[in-house]
Amino acid sequence: MKIKFLAIFVLFFSTFINSQNISQNSVQLFSPGLHFLPFKANYQEARLGILYYTSNANLKVDIGNNVDLVRINLPVSKSIISLSVEFMGYALSTSYKGNRLQIDALDGFFGGNVAFSKEYEEGKLISRFRIIHNSAHLVDGHYDRNLDKWINDDEPIPFTRDFGELTLGYQFYPDFGIIRTYGTAAYSTLVRPSEIQKWSSYFGYEIAFDKIIEQTFGVKTNLFLANQFNLVGTPKYQLNSKFMSGVKFGEWDGKGLVLYLSYYTGANPFSEYYSQRIQKFGIGFFIDFF
Repeated sequence: MKIKFLAIFVLFFSTFINSQNISQNSVQLFSPGLHFLPFKANYQEARLGILYYTSNANLKVDIGNNVDLVRINLPVSKSIISLSVEFMGYALSTSYKGNRLQIDALDGFFGGNVAFSKEYEEGKLISRFRIIHNSAHLVDGHYDRNLDKWINDDEPIPFTRDFGELTLGYQFYPDFGIIRTYGTAAYSTLVRPSEIQKWSSYFGYEIAFDKIIEQTFGVKTNLFLANQFNLVGTPKYQLNSKFMSGVKFGEWDGKGLVLYLSYYTGANPFSEYYSQRIQKFGIGFFIDFF
């Protein structure tokens, strides 16, 4: 299945390049920056950071990267096409005593995406097609060695999702900063457990304000709000939501440090506990590395 995914990407790009009059200068390999920016409020995006849950002192630890392999610039149509790879994972840490993270559960993701954008006078059309493999695991932090059993008798679930998703959105440039809106439809070709619905979707927005603070120690500073709603069936379809507010030190579409507050309500984002409904307030940070 993973080989088929890679073949689709390679076939798409080779066909496109051969069918278009594209100069060598318009094709960039391993271009700097990132064409399609990860959504701030989407927990299934590659990032590097930590979220602290105030209710129980647990941590969500994110490690991942997203790299543009090929970027095709089409200046006549003011468009860009890119091919990227994504590798990421996030872990639930239930203890960090003795300077050691006790990892309870882990979700891992790898895959890639093809993204397209087109500039207009007052904004930019954005789109992304992703193909991702997601697997989840309970690890040693959820195992009681003294009793020789899993804590709360929660045995590991063979959780897997192979899915593709198509995102369409639009980015505006008002006087105060940037607004990005988007919607996504996703379909899983493989799900385990089988009770999980194959169709899902999400939609959201981001608003960045770059005129309120403007700069901090000479660095561009953006205040922002972000909100995302996910419709997932586990197995009954229910709506999840995540709201974020924070500040980014650095250009909005470049490298920088993000400090934020978040409130999440919905299905547990750690897939080994997908049947649980939770409400969590958190304080966190992550690094935008693009």
